[in-house]
Amino acid sequence: MLKRSIITIVLALIAGNILYTQYQTYSENPWTRDGQVRAYIIQVTPRVTGQVTHISVADNSHVKEGDLLFEIDSSMYKASLNKALAAEKQAIALVKKAKNEEARAVKLEKRTPGSVPVLTLNNLANAVETAVANQESAAAMVEEAKLNLEYTKVYAPTDGYITNFNLREGSHVIANNPVVALIDEDSFWIEGFFKETDLQGVDPGDKAYVTLLMQNDVVLEGEIKSLGYGISKTDGSTGNTLLPNVNPNFQWIRLAQRIPIKIKLNSVPEGVQLRVGTTASVQIIK
Repeated sequence: MLKRSIITIVLALIAGNILYTQYQTYSENPWTRDGQVRAYIIQVTPRVTGQVTHISVADNSHVKEGDLLFEIDSSMYKASLNKALAAEKQAIALVKKAKNEEARAVKLEKRTPGSVPVLTLNNLANAVETAVANQESAAAMVEEAKLNLEYTKVYAPTDGYITNFNLREGSHVIANNPVVALIDEDSFWIEGFFKETDLQGVDPGDKAYVTLLMQNDVVLEGEIKSLGYGISKTDGSTGNTLLPNVNPNFQWIRLAQRIPIKIKLNSVPEGVQLRVGTTASVQIIK
């Protein structure tokens, strides 16, 4: 009986020691499974309106900066450029005409003082200024038409991954309306949501270990880049009837809020592909 009691006490002490050790480890190195892979997502937006005539990429494909994504019908923009060039030529001709008339009047006035009224000379000078201004405006219209023609070809602004690509040839795109999502491949980070009670002593630069749910046999190393300075307030926000929203809670339980922490990975091994929105576990080494 005594032997059985001793064994029970020893096992209880071992179990208690294990629990205490695990608690100390968790307190010193907080851990959460509430983490996500994040990256900057660029909304590729056409600068001009028109029908899509050619597509050079497929859904879920990798692209390099400067790769052609798709083309918009350029016929209308070519016509606009030709029209702008013609208007510029006309403006240049009007400048020459105005300068010739002014020069002729000035010469006549010098040869025969008083032969040309001062008001006429002033009007001729103003006509030259107006013609020059019209020429500059026409040149600006040509530049705009050239840009619009260039914008009919849409290129990748950075290296990354095309995803949820539903554009098809014949589709009509509208200027300044996003049509393609491009994930910047050089911007991936891990965002972990830790309880506020676990963040004492946690600082930027601390080491972190990340395990992806989709590849839990690989442990990624990184470091904390920043800790969030605020989260959205739920209680007290205005409801539909202009009354405050107040969530019920238990008086004897205070739930710890979760603060987002950004973690930059030091490197990503070959064969590991980060995907935005996937789940990750994060452990911080203070």
